[in-house]
Amino acid sequence: MTRSPLRVFFFVVFALMFAGAANGQAVRTENVEAQLHASHSGIMAGERVTVVLRLKMREGWHTYWRNAGDSGEATEISWELPPGFQAGPIQWPIPHSVPIGPITSYGFEGEILLPVELQAPANLASGDLVISASAHWLVCSHVCIPEEALLHLPLRGGESRIDPIWAPRIAQTLAALPHALQTPARLTRNADGTARLTVSVPQWQGKKLRTLYFFPYARDQIDHAAAQAFRVKGGEFSLTLQPQPNGLLGTESISGVLSAEVESPKGKRDEAVEITAQLGDALAPAAASAPASGGQALGLGGAMLFAFLGGLILNIMPCVFPVLSIKALSFATTPATEARRHGIFFLAGVMVTFLALAGLLIGLQAAGAAIGWGFQLQQPLVVAGLALVFFTLGLNLLGAFEIGSSLQGIGSGVAARPGGLGAFATGALAVVAASPCTAPFMGGALGFAATQPPVISMGVFAALGLGFAAPFTLLSFAPALRRLLPKPGAWMARFKELLAFPMLATAIYLAWVLMQQSGANAVLALLSAMLAVGFWVWAWGVSRRSVTRFAAGAISLGVLGAAVYGLVPGSAPARSEQAALAAPAHQGAAAWSSAAVDAARQEGKVVLVNFTAAWCVTCKVNEALVFSRSEVAATLQDQKVAYFVGDWTSQDPLIKAELSRHGRQGVPLYVLYRPGVPEPEILPQQLSAEGLIGAIRKT
Repeated sequence: MTRSPLRVFFFVVFALMFAGAANGQAVRTENVEAQLHASHSGIMAGERVTVVLRLKMREGWHTYWRNAGDSGEATEISWELPPGFQAGPIQWPIPHSVPIGPITSYGFEGEILLPVELQAPANLASGDLVISASAHWLVCSHVCIPEEALLHLPLRGGESRIDPIWAPRIAQTLAALPHALQTPARLTRNADGTARLTVSVPQWQGKKLRTLYFFPYARDQIDHAAAQAFRVKGGEFSLTLQPQPNGLLGTESISGVLSAEVESPKGKRDEAVEITAQLGDALAPAAASAPASGGQALGLGGAMLFAFLGGLILNIMPCVFPVLSIKALSFATTPATEARRHGIFFLAGVMVTFLALAGLLIGLQAAGAAIGWGFQLQQPLVVAGLALVFFTLGLNLLGAFEIGSSLQGIGSGVAARPGGLGAFATGALAVVAASPCTAPFMGGALGFAATQPPVISMGVFAALGLGFAAPFTLLSFAPALRRLLPKPGAWMARFKELLAFPMLATAIYLAWVLMQQSGANAVLALLSAMLAVGFWVWAWGVSRRSVTRFAAGAISLGVLGAAVYGLVPGSAPARSEQAALAAPAHQGAAAWSSAAVDAARQEGKVVLVNFTAAWCVTCKVNEALVFSRSEVAATLQDQKVAYFVGDWTSQDPLIKAELSRHGRQGVPLYVLYRPGVPEPEILPQQLSAEGLIGAIRKT
């Protein structure tokens, strides 16, 4: 339904108002423009929000990193927060070396965002808030000038609201931060007093590195101005580091950021990892038993194989199987030539829909949207629309009305040609029904696709679609396999009616997802839309008069329009409310944030993170069969595991950035951190209680 111009106007006005609410007023000094921005314009009790200090320097001027190098001082922020708020440290982006004569400093030129995570108190009340910060920086060119600014950022307490402009930019900044490396690094001292830093970085293997540079956290360990010659040999990267005069480089471990300018089909880009290099070869691999956290090590061939296998498994997911069963049974009465035609149309429907979703996903990500696989189900209107589709299909299967004839297929009556477009529609619907599910092998494949140019990414999605379409298409071209299907009979009508109930169950599940996203009023609107559809189906069936049918359709469209109007975003509950709704599945869990995970790890705890979403069927199955088990809860308590849940039911750029950091495009993602091990273990997407308990007790 088309929204009225007046409603669109107010929607845009409100969006712009909300976007502006997460921006503080800019302060301009002689050389720098400073401003605070936030990922959220509204924050709930107990929620975390990322605030960035944006510094935009005059051309030719620079500010400094946490280790300024030979000269300079790091930027500092002193916070003045509302009661109960807490601020984390600055999360430093990748720096650049800034040579000036005989010295070299580490810093930033142009524009830089310095993220800081804020934690709201558990008793935060509704109302206007002001976040204040006194920022101090040293800005230099041929001269250095200390500058400062008092900055303010208005937020709204008691309302969880993502800023549509700054949330994507902040998510990109967080995703590009240096991340801890899972493989060990070693430092050996050479006879000439230099030291060699050697490390294996899986995501850089097989790629062309234009530069490689080490930025130490400590100021007095290396000669910052000295060249760092690097080489690649046997999958390892090594750098030669010069010591400070009279320094003892190579006698103790060294920590810092290893940065590379990587060439790829997308162009050049800076990537970095955090490392701690121990002396000699004493350090064993930090996470030798853990699978690669990303998909980069798969390679194109492995990613396409994993995608194909994941597509095969999607066919037996509970959302998909009923859709395909009806079409498969129709082969029992379909001539061979027509069956092959159906198979081709079904394959086309699957591939077109998969590639359309993939293209939309890639395009939105390129535009800065913090989304991943299943992104469409983060939109309440899409969830409501799917619930309405499955409800309508359920009515069709129960015989309330017919689409096409007999069991020719869902959607087969949409064209004059019997069967062809019905098979195409079945393929498209099956893909949409599969989108809440993540099958085994899919996570690594989609993680690989996220790091590649669009052409390669589309190739991985095409392999996923081929795997998904393969069983049905093979059945359509194999008469011997079709003969194994049960013989036609009266039982087929009863089976068709029976399959209506998984359809209706899916509609109920999607209504529950909608309640998680937008509250009870949205569900009321959805039920009203279902009432309108039911009324129209009844009126169509009992009357053959076109006038009566037209009147019934007009009434139904009116109710449906009012329902759609009620589903327009604006009443979404806070994330804390969403967490409360899902509380039985996550007893003892805390809301995820990177700062909370870091704090728990610093205390030496085992940390388990469950990234989930209400619309993710695989997530909900694991929560019902694994996380709700008493022995799992007992293990979490006995082992004093810090258990965190990241709820991605609605868009959250911070969770999207964390998924990307682990090479994933969607949920579920289960991450287990062990004390003393720098990199986490990524647990299987299909969990078992025994497997989870065993992984926890291994620590």
